Amino acid sequence: MNRYPTWKYMLVLAALILGILYSLPNIFGESPAVQITTVKKSATLDPALLGQVENVLKQEKIQYDAVFLDASGVKVRFANPDTQIRAKDILQAGLGKDYLIALNLQSRSPAWLRSIGALPMYLGLDLRGGVHFLLQVDMKAAIDKAAERYVGDLRSVMREKRIAYLGVSREGQSVQVKFKDEVELAKAEKEIGKSYPDLTLKQSDNGVEKLLTASMGVPAQKRIQEFAIKQNIQTLHNRINELGVAEPVIQQQGAERIVVQLPGVQDTAKAKELLGRTATLEIRLVDEEKSDATTLENAAKGQVPFGDEFFVDRNGIPLLVKKNVPLTGEYITDAGPGVDQQNGGSVVNVTFDGRGSRVFQQLTRDNVKKRMAILLVEKGKAEVITAPVINEEIGGGRVQISGMDNAQEATDIALLLRAGALAAPMEIIEERTVGPSMGEENIKRGVHSTLWGFAAIAVFMVIYYTVFGTISVLALGINLLLLVALLSMLQATLTLPGLAAVALTLGMAIDANVLINERIRDELRNGNSPQAAISAGYERAFGTILDSNVTTMIAGLALFMFGTGPVKGFAVVHVLGILTSMFSAVVISRAVVNLVYGYRRKVSKLSIG
Repeated sequence: MNRYPTWKYMLVLAALILGILYSLPNIFGESPAVQITTVKKSATLDPALLGQVENVLKQEKIQYDAVFLDASGVKVRFANPDTQIRAKDILQAGLGKDYLIALNLQSRSPAWLRSIGALPMYLGLDLRGGVHFLLQVDMKAAIDKAAERYVGDLRSVMREKRIAYLGVSREGQSVQVKFKDEVELAKAEKEIGKSYPDLTLKQSDNGVEKLLTASMGVPAQKRIQEFAIKQNIQTLHNRINELGVAEPVIQQQGAERIVVQLPGVQDTAKAKELLGRTATLEIRLVDEEKSDATTLENAAKGQVPFGDEFFVDRNGIPLLVKKNVPLTGEYITDAGPGVDQQNGGSVVNVTFDGRGSRVFQQLTRDNVKKRMAILLVEKGKAEVITAPVINEEIGGGRVQISGMDNAQEATDIALLLRAGALAAPMEIIEERTVGPSMGEENIKRGVHSTLWGFAAIAVFMVIYYTVFGTISVLALGINLLLLVALLSMLQATLTLPGLAAVALTLGMAIDANVLINERIRDELRNGNSPQAAISAGYERAFGTILDSNVTTMIAGLALFMFGTGPVKGFAVVHVLGILTSMFSAVVISRAVVNLVYGYRRKVSKLSIG
């Protein structure tokens, strides 16, 4: 009656072992560390870099606790923050600008734990310290900017197709083209519909002129807004790399907001300046006439020919690029990955506005079979993204850049082409700074409140329910262990509200045990035998436990779906806590009770208070 089959005991044992293994990294704590990653394709992360890092540190006689290579880069742990900061400066000088050296915190857990993916819980900003920004993206400005581009585009269509028109102007988020007669209006409507299918066209008459109003439909506006959010997020990623933040959180919140969290950064002024900075894209020509081996070698030493600049592209190829800038990125309206219809290779499709199209067409017409360099310029520093060969004159404002290794590279290059500047202006509407000492104090208070709550519950349960109370406390401890393990395995972010959810989980978990214990008492009072009372107590209490936990979980899921920030952090821990509390109260405590009482032939009395 009160004996589990072997597989259930094995399930409980497996859960216990996994809980212990994946909770262990949180015991070892974290050490100051640096993280080395590449900023260029030409730089690689391999064992050779690992050896180079070790040599640099040994030459400067800097002591380190551990150095290892993983998927995200080379990590070096140190004993204290002073050594960490000194090592960062020395490694940056020793490795060069091809590598990004970021301050980080690394777990002190042994390598065998890391090899099975056992990592400590990821702590939120309120527990770790750093800067939090909530940015509001001006979606109206993004659509206005798109409408302004269409003014130039439609004017170019009129001129190219030799359509007589009186004027083109922007009216709100629509573009209005004026004509003298209906024949020209019909021609324009046909050509605009062919070139810009996203625009909705409407004819009207003000009594003097014939009007053709082009407006963006809802799908087009939504696409522009989604593009603005994605481009701004990518731009922020590119900019924040310079701060040396190893694990920044940059994510969309709702339809028009972006959350930026910078762990460990205390200088809010510098962070604000970085977030608001602009960048530009430049298209120049490669100086083919001076690109012989001797000239390139001298240029690399600083002897650059007059009128040129020396660069090394992302593939490590040296280039002499003319200083003259025929076209900048302000004329790019869109860039996205695609597939070459002829050979199936990955490409990047770039779209210019009307003026940019004309300049680019003239540029490619005059320079067929020559190379064109695309540069990203930020803070006065330029970097060559790619340098394709111009195979033929390119008109229509649509450019296809081939030579991508794969679809992912095409996607990355397309994002880089769009990431030179923000697609829409942003405003900081919320700002928080949490010091590291405050974060540490928050952790101490949260842990202490949880431990004191656990101790108070344990004392009450043991006194009130004796042996069954002790079993309930054991199940409660395993519940806490499993919750920590789950948070560590999922790398869910633990925030201060999350610690409150842990305390709430303890209360809900013990509530289930109280229901079971009281039900067993009722069965004993009704005259049932001890073994029958145990069986009936667990079975009849299960319905009540399930009902209360399911309704609470629904509330938790609602908080997760519709909440933001701290509310969502609370909801994650709350939902996971409900799952672990049900498992520990129903399965684990029953397994222990079965081990204690289930194998006795005769039980005359239960120690349940």
